[in-house]
Amino acid sequence: MGNVNKSMMEATRRNQEFMLETQRVQLERQIHMQNEMREKMMSLQIARSRELLYWFGTFYAVAAIGMVTGFRRTRKPGTLVPLLPLTFVLAYQADLAYGSKINRIKMEAENIIMFEHDLLSLPMGVPTPASIDEARERQEETKRLNKVHERFRI
Repeated sequence: MGNVNKSMMEATRRNQEFMLETQRVQLERQIHMQNEMREKMMSLQIARSRELLYWFGTFYAVAAIGMVTGFRRTRKPGTLVPLLPLTFVLAYQADLAYGSKINRIKMEAENIIMFEHDLLSLPMGVPTPASIDEARERQEETKRLNKVHERFRI
C-alpha cells in the first residue's frame, strides 16, 4: 500500500511541475504576443506620421509658393504671415516622422512611470472581478428594465 501511495504522490508532483511549466510558457508567449502587437501599433503610428508629413509638406510647398507669389504682386508682408505657424507644424511633423521625437516621447513616458506614477492610477482603482460582475449585473438589469418598459409603451 505504501508503494501505491508513494507513486501517486510522485505522479501528482510531476503533474504539478508540468502544469507550472505549461503556465510559465503560456505567460511568456502572451507577453511576447502583446509586445509584438505593441510594436505593430507603434510602426503603424510612425507610418501614419510619415504619410501625414508627405501630405502636409506638399500643402506647405503649394501654400508657400502662393504666399510668395502674392507677396511679389502686392508687396504686403502680411501675405507671408501664415508661413510662420505652418513652418512650426511642418517641423513638428517632420521631427515626429523622421527625427528623434519618438525617442523623446519614450524618455518622457519612462520619467512619468518612474517619478510621477500617481498620474497613471485609474479612477476608482484597478477593476476587480467583483466590480466587473457588479457592472455586468447593472447592465443586464438595465437591459431587462428597458425591455419591460418597451412592452408597456403604447
